[in-house]
Amino acid sequence: MTDINLIAAILFGLALIHTFATKTFEKLADRYPAHAGLFHFFGEVEVVFGLWALVLIVAMAMVSGGAEAIRYAETRTYTEPLFVFVIMVVAASKPVLESIRGCIAMLARVIPGRTALVRVWLCLALVPLIGSFITEPAAMTLAALMLGPQIFRQDQGMPEWLKYGALGVLFVNVSIGGTLTSFAAPPVLMVAATWNWDSAFMAANFGWKAAIAVLINATVVCAVMNRYIRNDTAGAPVTKAIPWWVSLIHMAFLASVVGFAHHPVIFMGLFMFFLGFTKAYEEYQNPLILKEGLLVGFFLAGLVVLGGMQQWWLQPIVSGLEPTALFFGATALTAITDNAALTYLGSLIAGMSDQAKYMLVAGAVAGGGLTVIANAPNPAGVALLRDGFADESIGLGGLLLGALAPTAVAMAALFFL
Repeated sequence: MTDINLIAAILFGLALIHTFATKTFEKLADRYPAHAGLFHFFGEVEVVFGLWALVLIVAMAMVSGGAEAIRYAETRTYTEPLFVFVIMVVAASKPVLESIRGCIAMLARVIPGRTALVRVWLCLALVPLIGSFITEPAAMTLAALMLGPQIFRQDQGMPEWLKYGALGVLFVNVSIGGTLTSFAAPPVLMVAATWNWDSAFMAANFGWKAAIAVLINATVVCAVMNRYIRNDTAGAPVTKAIPWWVSLIHMAFLASVVGFAHHPVIFMGLFMFFLGFTKAYEEYQNPLILKEGLLVGFFLAGLVVLGGMQQWWLQPIVSGLEPTALFFGATALTAITDNAALTYLGSLIAGMSDQAKYMLVAGAVAGGGLTVIANAPNPAGVALLRDGFADESIGLGGLLLGALAPTAVAMAALFFL
């Protein structure tokens, strides 16, 4: 262990504490209006890891020299932050969102039950499972935008604890809902090629178990929320009909970005064409969520920089646990580090048994809803839904408590089935 490794671990711990203190900064902003701007800045959860990553780079420059600090920053892989930014913006575009919303509304009319309640259930159950095909960040973006007007509002009387319960279900379901394939969930993607896990393997060993947990979580939370879900919460109506070919082109952009998810040069180029298309036909668009996407990308890039220095203490823990302990240990560790980083460290360990491999990934995806950093799509959900909570911010303690029950359901399904 070197001095910079110890410094990086301390800064990582401070960043974790900061994520849990963001709501406190929002309260300080109200108490001290003269410095409200600064407190609001520190209260933005998406800023946290980027801020502490900057502190790490400065510290590295002081300890190891500026050239080494620059080399470290430039040798990190930023494909995931870039992809999440692009997929958020594309998936949240009006033609894509209205197409998915229309499908959800059509299914809600067919499925027995109160239509508004069924819509919420579909957003919490079906959309996370679709994430196995359109990627988890896209599923999180679509589900959050559709659920926001329905349940994450401050004017409908839903208790705050119940909003956190619904948020916990959404985060957990998205984390496990992407395991039907080998390319949609970041923690699975990190090991799929190394361990030769294809989509058929994932569906047979993870997917069906995850689907059961997703359905249970969505059904239980909807039953609890039933009395608070009003029949007029379908969201704002489309004010101008979107031509079918505009929607088709948007869907083609979405599919292309997903198809080239591991090639940032390609999907960033596609994104430039997408921006041009939305400008050319802006009468069929809503404002793109560029700010929210950039903040989430910044958060994930900061996590890449800070997380890259944690291997020295994380990998010995992962390699030293027997399979059952590894399952529970991975679930707990996921709460304090990105689950994709955790499984990546596991992929570097030679001679892991098949059981240990399963337990590592199962624990990592089961714990993906516990904190905002546990799974890459979570910051997107926070960015899109925080306005519906008190002080327009999401308390990380509330999220942790809200995610405990659905996490337990996910753990039981993946461990016992």
